[in-house]
Amino acid sequence: MKLSARSNISPFIVMEVMAAAAAREAEGGDVLHLEVGQPSFSAPKGVLDAAHAALRENRIGYTLALGIPELRQRIAEHYATQYGQSVNPDRIVITTGSSAAFLLSFLALFDPGSRVAIASPGYPAYRNIMRVLNIEPVLIPCTAQTGFQPTPELLLRAAKDGRLDGLLVASPANPTGSMIGEEQFSALAAHCRAHDMALISDEIYHGITYGALAHTALQFDPEAVIINSFSKYFSMTGWRLGWMIVPEVVRRAVERIAQNLFISPPTLSQHAAVAAFDCHEELRRNAAVYAANRELLLRELPKAGISSFAPADGAFYLYADISHLTQDSEQFCRRMLNETGVAATPGVDFDPEYGHRFVRFSFAESTEIVAKAAARLKDWLA
Repeated sequence: MKLSARSNISPFIVMEVMAAAAAREAEGGDVLHLEVGQPSFSAPKGVLDAAHAALRENRIGYTLALGIPELRQRIAEHYATQYGQSVNPDRIVITTGSSAAFLLSFLALFDPGSRVAIASPGYPAYRNIMRVLNIEPVLIPCTAQTGFQPTPELLLRAAKDGRLDGLLVASPANPTGSMIGEEQFSALAAHCRAHDMALISDEIYHGITYGALAHTALQFDPEAVIINSFSKYFSMTGWRLGWMIVPEVVRRAVERIAQNLFISPPTLSQHAAVAAFDCHEELRRNAAVYAANRELLLRELPKAGISSFAPADGAFYLYADISHLTQDSEQFCRRMLNETGVAATPGVDFDPEYGHRFVRFSFAESTEIVAKAAARLKDWLA
């Protein structure tokens, strides 16, 4: 059987690392999971209670393609209290995880052949989804000099090879944890307006920061497309629920596409997520554990000879430079898993050009697991 050309995309390597870790566990080996960006916490108690109530009341049929009104209203209230931004609930779209939100935004905003800028290193699914849709991801090499984030100057340089139709930013970013400051965000938004580029902002790690709070792109461009998720801060990964905020002119296009591709987001998850915004006290305690894990790795990994990291101002990752140890991060991660039981993700998942010199460590696990992993790495690399 002949496969489509669009199916020939790179694998999501972190999922393959997870498969290798699962195979090790199936053979009786232990694994310390620092490879996947999944909170070790359960969904908040209020969310679980709301889900049980929805099941008892049999409120699990189809919903509107854009999501249930109660959830869209709660999200609008969240933007008012958290960011001081007034958002009409009609502009909010509930999605099947942030993954569906990326697909919907790319389909609604870009035609085949469009060129969209994304930072490198960056979340691999951005470029892979674009390539499936015959959209060209334009990788913007970002280093410590720019805080691992794009700048207008870098965008101008990339535009010399052809017009850029959009920019996708992430703050806090995966894998680096870097954040975009107010002045830099304002400059990027102004650049997009001046060059008629769509601005898409991935904000799924908001709520998990270690110092300054994250800015929403709405503060700098009311026409920006915002993407967020209940997976990270809200600890609801398997519930597969996210949201978008879209300009009014885009809303109907997104709705039509969503109706045909997804019918509606997961109903049980929607009813449960309404309660998530009443659970901030529990969620802030979770975030405090991530902060403690971050400090632990920043203190202990240098003792293993790994001491150069991206900023890690948010999210729950350390993006570590291991170029003094290897020039093959994939082989390094395979050896690390086989010889220590510590699973981590090679940088080539996030940066096809320079990722062979980097590894991403997730510290979303329990502090006990993170501490054990650091100790094993010290013994292994000493």
